[in-house]
Amino acid sequence: MKLEHILLGVLLEHPSTGYDLKKFLDNHGRFMRSNTQMSQVYRSLGLMESQGLVTHTVDRRPGAQDAKTYRVTDEGTAMFLDWLTGPYTPPTRFQDPELTVRLSFAGFMGREELASLLDVEIRTRQDEIAQYRQRDRREDWDPAIAFDEELAESVKERLHRMGSAGMDAHVAALTELRAEVRAGVLDSAPILKGP
Repeated sequence: MKLEHILLGVLLEHPSTGYDLKKFLDNHGRFMRSNTQMSQVYRSLGLMESQGLVTHTVDRRPGAQDAKTYRVTDEGTAMFLDWLTGPYTPPTRFQDPELTVRLSFAGFMGREELASLLDVEIRTRQDEIAQYRQRDRREDWDPAIAFDEELAESVKERLHRMGSAGMDAHVAALTELRAEVRAGVLDSAPILKGP
């Protein structure tokens, strides 16, 4: 997944300026990608425009700097949808943001496409649980300097339990989402707005 996929998705939801895109990434999109710099946004927009994926119009602002509002072209729409609904290979870490980004743009998918995406992720994570959950985690220590084996083992075991709980919560949440998608009854809790 590239920054361009996120930018195309946001622009398809609503045409935006580079500044608005950066603001989105810092707030609503903060779990999609971390620490995106303004220069990265503008560099990506320039590249996408040179590739024919986006175009811009200039909004004149008397007394202020003019703003460019970007919109997605037909070619950009096709590229985005090809990525969004194309084959999904889950990353090795379930915490990686690609699934979150794809789910964030679920409005551009059909329910069956969304359910299939969730199926792939759930199946992959269930297979990982089956393969790795009960693995032998003992290590043969041979430290070259002072080393507290008991402390190391204790912390590693705690990390394993934390990771297992995170994976279990991930699979449970996606399984619930998949059931709601398939039943056509998504829970629409109100969106909370900050102060």
